[in-house]
Amino acid sequence: MEYGKANLDIFAETLLELASANRDILVVTSDSRGSGKLGPFGDALPHQHIEVGIAEQNLVGVAAGLASTGKQVFAVSPACFLTARALEQIKNDVAYSDNRVRVIGISAGVSYGALGATHHSLHDYAALRAINNIDIVAPADNFETRAAVRAAIEYPRPLYLRFGKRPMLNLHAPDTNFEIGRAITIREGSDVTFVAIGEAVAPAALAADQLADDGISTRVISMHTLKPFDEAALLAAAADTRALITVEEHSVGGGLGERCASLLMEHRLFPAFKIVGFPDEYMATGSQAEIFAHYGISPDGLALTARTLLQSEPTR
Repeated sequence: MEYGKANLDIFAETLLELASANRDILVVTSDSRGSGKLGPFGDALPHQHIEVGIAEQNLVGVAAGLASTGKQVFAVSPACFLTARALEQIKNDVAYSDNRVRVIGISAGVSYGALGATHHSLHDYAALRAINNIDIVAPADNFETRAAVRAAIEYPRPLYLRFGKRPMLNLHAPDTNFEIGRAITIREGSDVTFVAIGEAVAPAALAADQLADDGISTRVISMHTLKPFDEAALLAAAADTRALITVEEHSVGGGLGERCASLLMEHRLFPAFKIVGFPDEYMATGSQAEIFAHYGISPDGLALTARTLLQSEPTR
């Protein structure tokens, strides 16, 4: 596997391509043109870019108003502020008012790692999962990002898209089918399954390579859509493999892991199970890679988690 660009770069490039052919596509930013890699967009299409300044609540309100007139609006701001400071506007002006805004959380998760916990977005999955009429997508690589942005144009509901800052592994073949709400199995396996979302998919895929060297057959699922959730993919993995590990760049409370746990309980499936994410504590500070390693979201950490879980699996 080779590294490509940051998903955020692919988002900006794809959006510029689409907007150049469609004047109804608009971008609204909150002093986030630079951090959102949207400088070329603003230079090429100045009449399709609206800057509101550091005012995330205004950003969402303006985006909702434009969407209500039929415009295809992308509201772009750092995820840590967008889904906290403007959560009420996302809930009321976008979701409850059924305005098809594409809410774009940039520099998500711990992309701003060295800036500390105030700049981490560890709550966005949990907060938005609880709001009716907004769906959640976190692409794993450049392919998923490009496909998700294209799919967002015609998507019939409000949508939250989550992007990080670092270059990502290319995980998919170009002919892979991408559909919002349908997970992608990156590799098949019969011993353990990693169900991962967003930028946590890459370390899971690399951990699977390590486990293969130990003779452990590992399935890797990119659960790029948290809502609507691909229940069939999860239940099949729970039935087919002995252990299941969820991996997310988010708090362990309210995200991918808890969504999977509730479904497994409802369907009375009990594989050995582990949620890997960020615990309820004061967060470590460092780069994204350093924080991932500290909390076991690295390839080495995930491979160790899988080995330990398989060794402790009770006889069934």
